[in-house]
Amino acid sequence: MANRWTILAALFLARSAMGFQFQSVASLSPLISDSYGASLADIGFLIGLYLAPGLIVALPGGAIAARFGDKRVVNLAMAMMLAGCVLISFGPGWNSLMAGRILAGVGGVMLNVVMTKMVVDWFAGREMSTALAIFINSWPVGIGLGLVALPYVAETYDLAAAWSFVMVYVAVGWAVFAGIYRAPENAASVATSVTAVSFPVVALGLAGVIWALYNAALAMVFSFGVEVLIERGWALASAGSLTSSFMFVASIALPLGGILADRTGRRDTVIAVSLLGYACLMPLLLYAPAGAVPVVLAVAGALFALGGGPIMTLPAMVLSPKSRAFGMGVFFTIYYVLMMLAPGLAGALAEWTGSVGSAIWLGVGMVLICLLALVLFRQSVARRAVVAA
Repeated sequence: MANRWTILAALFLARSAMGFQFQSVASLSPLISDSYGASLADIGFLIGLYLAPGLIVALPGGAIAARFGDKRVVNLAMAMMLAGCVLISFGPGWNSLMAGRILAGVGGVMLNVVMTKMVVDWFAGREMSTALAIFINSWPVGIGLGLVALPYVAETYDLAAAWSFVMVYVAVGWAVFAGIYRAPENAASVATSVTAVSFPVVALGLAGVIWALYNAALAMVFSFGVEVLIERGWALASAGSLTSSFMFVASIALPLGGILADRTGRRDTVIAVSLLGYACLMPLLLYAPAGAVPVVLAVAGALFALGGGPIMTLPAMVLSPKSRAFGMGVFFTIYYVLMMLAPGLAGALAEWTGSVGSAIWLGVGMVLICLLALVLFRQSVARRAVVAA
């Protein structure tokens, strides 16, 4: 019987390829601007385009996998990610770049939805929280690797070599997944359709907004952090390495936030500390002395990551088992809508203000909205409890 931790490692590697591919545009944005004549708004649009298919794919993703089989759908998803790489690498121009991002994004969304179920299948009743925390970390790890590796490859060789490196990463992740993964012997059969049942629209919507804006604020760092540091005088490779420190520290701190919330029972406090840490520290990236920037990024990454796990528990507070499948589809759809729009909005704002630092201020605004939404979420949950009583 296959070891479930080996299975988790294969899923981790494959999903990190999605983060690596998603991050490639932000990591290579100065060279993309030079090669394609793209503005900051164009770069932001291109970043968000990878997540655009989530508007269509996230909701029915589980039913599609149930109908055709989890592994078969993930293999198709990774084939689409690789095909997107090929189109980007060898396509004739900007339109091919956009088409490649969309094609790869369809695969990435499907992979994200179905692989989460795979982890649950393997760890149901056994270290599931630990396994999911590790699995979720594959996204920031992939992004962090992209921030470090891709600028170095591009500066050492050229943009084409960096695109090829993304292709190799995705291909390796697919090969490892295809060779190692199999469904657990005791995996429960699932229905081949999703039934929409009643669920708490307001509370679930607020939870979705909190998760979406939390991730959108994070996207302001890994999508525009490199440009911010370049604007302040860092070289591309150095800016990528510094920005990646935020992601790598965050990947370490992310599981700790869930543990802290569980041990103390103060979930909202952990979330609030996370959001306020971002709001207070990230503006220092724009004004702090150069020597302080690495410390600012590391501390901000550690604090901000604490909120990820507790925020992800919010939907479970308001969804019954019968409404969970459809409700989580709605939850992730909200996430993909806002994550698709946020980079383009940030890029347009940077163009309008004449400074890419405005993207960081937009992220600060997002986390403050998260705090307000958290208060409203708690009020909605309290009202439901009173009605139920």
